[in-house]
Amino acid sequence: MKKIFYTGLIGILLFEIANVFFIMPFPGSQRINSIEIAYFLYKWRWIFRSIFLLLILYGLFRTVWIRLWIPLVSLIVVLVAIYFLNFKMAADHMFYQPKNLMFADAASNKVDTQRLVIGVIVNGEAKAYPIRFLGYHHQVQDVIGGKAVLVTYCTVCRTGRVFEPVVDGKHERFRLVGMDHFNAMLEDVTTKSWWRQATGEAIAGKLKGYKLPEVTSSQTSLAEWFRLYPHTSVMQADSSYISMYDTTLKYENGTSRSSLTGTDSLSWKDKSWVIGVRAGNESKAYDWNALTKERIIYDNIGELPVMLVLADDNKSFFAFEAPYKDARITMHHDTLSIGAYAYTLDGKGINTSSSLKRLFASQEFWHSWRTFNPNTLSDK
Repeated sequence: MKKIFYTGLIGILLFEIANVFFIMPFPGSQRINSIEIAYFLYKWRWIFRSIFLLLILYGLFRTVWIRLWIPLVSLIVVLVAIYFLNFKMAADHMFYQPKNLMFADAASNKVDTQRLVIGVIVNGEAKAYPIRFLGYHHQVQDVIGGKAVLVTYCTVCRTGRVFEPVVDGKHERFRLVGMDHFNAMLEDVTTKSWWRQATGEAIAGKLKGYKLPEVTSSQTSLAEWFRLYPHTSVMQADSSYISMYDTTLKYENGTSRSSLTGTDSLSWKDKSWVIGVRAGNESKAYDWNALTKERIIYDNIGELPVMLVLADDNKSFFAFEAPYKDARITMHHDTLSIGAYAYTLDGKGINTSSSLKRLFASQEFWHSWRTFNPNTLSDK
């Protein structure tokens, strides 16, 4: 009977460790293709727990213990470990969504305008979400221009993405459940499917293969976003989480050396910055160091001529489809000119009714872009 008790005790402890190990950034856990195992353990977690609990109870009460304190202490130690694994190390107990989602205009904004933001404009309404806040919350559910949006960010991948939280025509809510291949993973409330933040694709569960519609967004400095959209609203700090927000600029400016969120200043290392650009079904990564040196990069992705530009602040960037072959841009105080036509930094026509066609462009770590865009080209 003692063997039954300890089998149940050790079994439930190993199960809880495995249940967390595969979806959190433990050594080795993020470099293996373990999502199916992780989801299987999660889906059937109460079955496993029930079996092991029955073994524990059966062994405890069917055994004549000479020293009863030994199994009781063992049980308490395991229960404490289970508590920490499920309520202290679980993603949604470490990172919370905002309790009070507050915005301010330029006059009342309290966010440093040199901070990076994810900017979104929908139906004429513009909003900016500071990466400093998104990095902790991981997701912010909001409405812009009458459209529900899910604004997400993963500091371990340096990926900012915005999606419509709509599944089969119905508004869906999500919670942070863990990480896969160093990328934040969300779970929808309805089907409990798991979604990859970098792509908006369900990677496990009933909705596996389904993709959330992506909403166009930009990563710029807040100052540049204000210049482009003076009437924008800016997300403000939630007083409930002031102590959790990054108080330095190390992550944003690339001087952090953290193993998970730090930056490698060299090019084409796992933690080097790249600009990933998508054009149709093809994608390509560009070295951030090269862009800061050249300011404007001309290239072709497949047959499509593209242009990548960096603003004077060395933070804000945009990618465009060239309006014609061999088109060349001049840039002065973040105003773009092609021939006689002038454009704002985000490609809107100033002295012309036409605008440059924007392409998806994201600054992220090289390990992230190549993992989630396995067929990507690169300029290295």
